[in-house]
Amino acid sequence: MLIAIDIGNTNIVIGLFRGRVLKHEWRLATHVNRTTDEYGLTVRELIRGVDSARPTTAIISSVVPNLTPLFVDLLERYFGITPQIVTHRSPLGLSILYPKPEEIGADRLVNAAAAYEAYGGPLIIVDFGTATTFCAVSADGAYLGGVIAPGAGISADALTNRAAKLSKVEWVRPRGIIGRDTAGSMQIGIIQGHACMVDGIVALMQRELGTSGKVVATGGLAPLIAPAARCIDAVRPHLTLEGLALLAARGAAGASRARITEPAKKLGKTPLKRRRSTRKP
Repeated sequence: MLIAIDIGNTNIVIGLFRGRVLKHEWRLATHVNRTTDEYGLTVRELIRGVDSARPTTAIISSVVPNLTPLFVDLLERYFGITPQIVTHRSPLGLSILYPKPEEIGADRLVNAAAAYEAYGGPLIIVDFGTATTFCAVSADGAYLGGVIAPGAGISADALTNRAAKLSKVEWVRPRGIIGRDTAGSMQIGIIQGHACMVDGIVALMQRELGTSGKVVATGGLAPLIAPAARCIDAVRPHLTLEGLALLAARGAAGASRARITEPAKKLGKTPLKRRRSTRKP
């Protein structure tokens, strides 16, 4: 059983897999001041509540450096597992055409790997998270780069914090485009406005790529905002967790091949030395 953990700036998303099948998912608020035990007890009880078996493998993608060692410690102390950590050197199945690949968010790399595995290229991945990110992958599997924009939640918070007469509104997709009250007008501006931004950026990226390709949406707000955008071809809310399961399987396969290959090399050398040492002139 695999536990996959995606540490984001707003939420920590945890998935429990049997093979490549996602069985359970949880979202925890990201707090850098929480201790290993606070998160560890929570994660352990969540898993105990749904499955009597213990996870045997783990993988982490993180964009919050302070929390990465905490979750490594958590997995080692509470489950006895040393996790894989996603970096640009992980078995992504992609080449990276980026001057400083270490600067790319691990979640963006995981999304790109999962989407390319599912759809091939060219494609654009739009992740509706704390930031709304856009990643471009070529037809031959090269990660080209992308765009990082303020997320819808950040934009909404800025609007209500800076405007004295505007309060937070329920996040529902508006039915029309002309608001008849303040709440409706804000919903249109936040949700439809963000969707229009996505349509515009994707169109510009497609123009630069010289091809349309497939546009895949993911992230916590994808089910709400993606239907309001014209450019989205597929919505995969669990794309990041699915990508983590993919990379965990590839990492395990690579480790297994390494264990098999190394003893074979040693066995191949030893008999030869013995034959030479016993041969008489």
